[in-house]
Amino acid sequence: MDFGKLQNIDHVDFTLPPDHPDTQSLLIRNKQDEKPEVYIGLPVWVNKAWAGNIYPATMREKDSLLWYARQFNTIELNSTHYHIPGDTTIERWRNSVPRGFKFCPKFPQLISHESALQNTHSMTAAFCEAIAGLEDNLGSSFLQLPPNFSPHQLPDLEAFVKFIPETIPVAVELRHPDWFVDNIASLELFEVLEKYGIGTVLTDVAGRRDVLHMRLTTPTAMIRFVGNGLHPTDYKRIDAWVERLKIWFDNGLHQLYFFVHEPDNTLAPELAIYLIEKLNKVCGLDLKVPKKFVQPVQGELF
Repeated sequence: MDFGKLQNIDHVDFTLPPDHPDTQSLLIRNKQDEKPEVYIGLPVWVNKAWAGNIYPATMREKDSLLWYARQFNTIELNSTHYHIPGDTTIERWRNSVPRGFKFCPKFPQLISHESALQNTHSMTAAFCEAIAGLEDNLGSSFLQLPPNFSPHQLPDLEAFVKFIPETIPVAVELRHPDWFVDNIASLELFEVLEKYGIGTVLTDVAGRRDVLHMRLTTPTAMIRFVGNGLHPTDYKRIDAWVERLKIWFDNGLHQLYFFVHEPDNTLAPELAIYLIEKLNKVCGLDLKVPKKFVQPVQGELF
C-alpha cells in the first residue's frame, strides 16, 4: 500500500489514539455472549517468496489460494478493485477455501474513484451480485474512497450506501483530511454510517495518522495495518493494538478483520503470525497459528 508511505519514520508518533467517545457506547449497546469472530489475513495470496516459508517449496503458483487458506482465515481482496469477477472466478475462489474462510472484496475503482459514487447503480448491483456468489465465504466488503472525496459529497455517500443490499456487509475507508478535522463533518458521517449499518475502516499507516479515527459504527472492526519492513515499531504497534482489541472484545466487539501489509508484503506473514500469537495469549483466543515449511539443509540427514 503506497498510501501514507514514508521513507523515514524516525519522527513518527505511532501512539495508538484513544477511542472515539462513541465507540465504547456502541460496543456496549451491541454486546453479546458469543465469542467474537476473529479474522487475520494479508492483502495478497500470491508471493513467490512465500514458497518454502508459509507455502511448500514445490507448490505451483496456481495453488497459492489453496495453501493461503490453510494458513489464514481471511483475505483483503484487492483484485476486485480493478474488475468485477465473473461467475467462474467466484466459483473457483469459493471452492479453493475451507468453510469459515472470508473474502473481503474491495469495491471497483470505476465506482469509488472514477465515478465518485454517482450514477453507479448498475455497476454496484453487478458487483454486489457477483460477490454474493461467495455465499458463506463472503466477509465484509469495503469501499475505499479517494483522497479528493470530501465531506461535501456526504449526500452521494448516503445515497450509495442506502442502495447496497443489507445482505452485503460494507465498511468505508475515507482519506480526505477534512473528514478528520471538521467535527461537524465527522459527526454527520458517522451518523449516516451507523444509520445504515455500515462499518468503518481504520487504517494504521505512518504518513497519515489522522485517518486512524478510532470510531466504530458497527460491532465489526476492519483494520488495515501498514508496517515498515518489520521495524521494531511494527511489533510495538501490534502490541498496542492487541491491548486495545482486548478492551473492544470485553466491551462487545462481534467481529474483527485485521489485514497486515508490509512493503511488497514479503514479510507480512511474519507480523501476522506475531499478531495471532499475541491475540491468543492476551485475549484468550484460540486462533490457528500458521505453520512454517522448514526446508531441509542439504546433507543434514547424513
